[in-house]
Formats: sequence, C-alpha cells, structure tokens
Amino acid sequence: MPTVPTAPAPESMKPDPRRYFDGIGDERSPIATTQPVCLYLETTNRCNLLCTTCPRTYEDLEPPADMSWELFTRIVDQYPDISRVVLHGIGEPMMVKDLPRMVRYLKDRGTYVLFNTNGTLLRPKKGRELIDAGLDELRVSLDAAEAKAFKLVRGRDWFDRIVRNVRDFVELKRRSGAHNPRLSLWLTGLRETLEQLPDFIRLAADVGVPEVHLQRLVHFPEGQGLARPQSSLFERLEREEAVYLEEAQRVAVALGVSLDASGAAEPEASLKRGPGEQPWSICRRPWTLMYFTAHGRAIPCCIAPFSMRGYESFTLGDASQEALREIWNGPGYQNFRASLLSDAPPSACAGCGLRWSL
Repeated sequence: MPTVPTAPAPESMKPDPRRYFDGIGDERSPIATTQPVCLYLETTNRCNLLCTTCPRTYEDLEPPADMSWELFTRIVDQYPDISRVVLHGIGEPMMVKDLPRMVRYLKDRGTYVLFNTNGTLLRPKKGRELIDAGLDELRVSLDAAEAKAFKLVRGRDWFDRIVRNVRDFVELKRRSGAHNPRLSLWLTGLRETLEQLPDFIRLAADVGVPEVHLQRLVHFPEGQGLARPQSSLFERLEREEAVYLEEAQRVAVALGVSLDASGAAEPEASLKRGPGEQPWSICRRPWTLMYFTAHGRAIPCCIAPFSMRGYESFTLGDASQEALREIWNGPGYQNFRASLLSDAPPSACAGCGLRWSL
C-alpha cells in the first residue's frame, strides 16, 4: 500500500504522550525498580450511553459509584510528583460533580491531566469549568460520522447533540483565547464503521477539531454486541478497508487534520500485530502505570475491563485499604509481572497488541 503522509498538527498542540513512558520499564522483572509515572483513575463507572462495544453495557463489574474525593486524594497524594493522570475508566467522567475540582487539584502540582468523554454533557458551563481548571487534553469518543451509525455503536440517538456540544466548545475556547484543553475526536475501528473514517475527518474539520484518532476495538473472545472478533480489524485488514484508510489519510492532509492511532502509531500499523509471536512480551504498562476503579480496586491496565471477565481473577490490590507502594510491588503485581514475562501470560494479555491505548 502506498504511504500517504498525515497532516501534522501544530507542535504546540501535539506533546508526545509517550514521553511519560520512554525509558521506563526497560529492565523488567517481577519487582518494579521505579515508581509509576501515570495513574488511571476511574472517576466513575456510571454512564448515560449503552455502547455496544463496552462491557458495562452487558455486565456489572462493580456496584455503580463515583470515586469519592477522599479516595481520589488518598491515591494521588501518595505520588505527588506523578507525571500524568487519566481521569476515566469504563464510565462517563463528566457525570462526576467533583471532576473540575479533581483536575485543578492535579494541575496545582504540575500533573498532565486528560480524559475521554462521550460528549453528551459537554455544555458551556461544564466546558468553562474544565478550561478554568486547566485540563490539558479532552478526547471526545464519537465513533461515527452520522446519526444512524452512531446509534448502532453507542445505543442512543444523540449524535447531533454531541456534534453541537463539540462545536460550541470549540467556539468557547476561541472566544476565551484558551489554548487548552487539546481537543480530539476518536473513532473505534470497526468493520461496520471504518468506511466512515474519511467523513469523520471531514466532520472534525467542519467543527474545528484538529486531531482524529483511530482506536482499535477491544473485545471478549466470545464477543458481545459489536465487541466481537468478527467486527475487529486487528490483523485482518481487507483491501477494501485499506482503501478507506488511504482515502482518510488523503482527506486529513487536504484539510489539515492530524490523523493517527492509539499510541501515536500510524493508522495502518496500529491494526497489525507487533513484532514476533509474543506481542505481550514488550508491554510496559505493569511497570509504568496503575489503574484504580471507582471503588479503589487496582487492576493491570485500562484494557483489562474490556478483555477479562470479572475483576476477581486479576485484582492486584485495594487502594482504600493499602498503601500504593505496597500494592505496586506486592504479591499481586509481582505475580502478574512474572506471568507477563513468561510464555504463558494471562489470556487477555496473550491477545493484546502493542500501543493499544495510552
């Protein structure tokens, strides 16, 4: 396939998120020799959509809850110099009343802060609160270029509302002269919707969003809804689908929209397995980041809720009861890291690709 260059966003708009991970975890053993550089905090596990690609639509992983302010501060205060905090998990962060306060609390110590939103609640008042709090990056997961496909993926007929909210937020940033938060639109790569990627880029340009990201589908082996192997493009990119990627890259260049995939990979490269027969073998997440659910349960990474049934088999600790440094090199983490370094990793990790998410 011919290589088509992507249109770069201005350098000021594109801090490389991998800078928080480069050089970390290169010497890997069951015991981590450095502290984490990133925290994923599931500020809520509640959501107002019924996405057919999300596990929470089909099962209760934990009782519905927002992360309490007390648990939030208990976690982040233990790593006051943490480089990066991601304020999302399997819920919709903008449902959390304390979210702007959480952002400001982290920004006051110099942390880079971001989260994904479905955009349904991105009204001017909340948008202003996030701008004033100093949010660095806001990722809007839209997943379609028109209303019919949006409802297929997201379960509700709210496409026009979200597009209007994003357009209004772009205008709010413009009027206020705000540089941040860096704004992007995200589309999950599904066989059912990949043909919409060129129009998705056109939509981004129309509403004034400078970045589009193609996100790889994560699914259970047996599949649920559209989170199923037959909907995934991973390792099975057909020629017709490759043509959509080529067109999307040309459209992005023409409109000045930056197009890439999770982990800053090229879109086509993101859909191919990494080098060798053991793609899990160079994963660095258990040596670089910690993920905590709304209740404080420590699990391996942001992919885990989407690829493992239940939490009991891979709970690594409890932040409401244990110190983070005890969890980080406790028996759960050590056993998990040892398994990941072996020829027989956890089943979800065995099928995981590289740069699935940052």
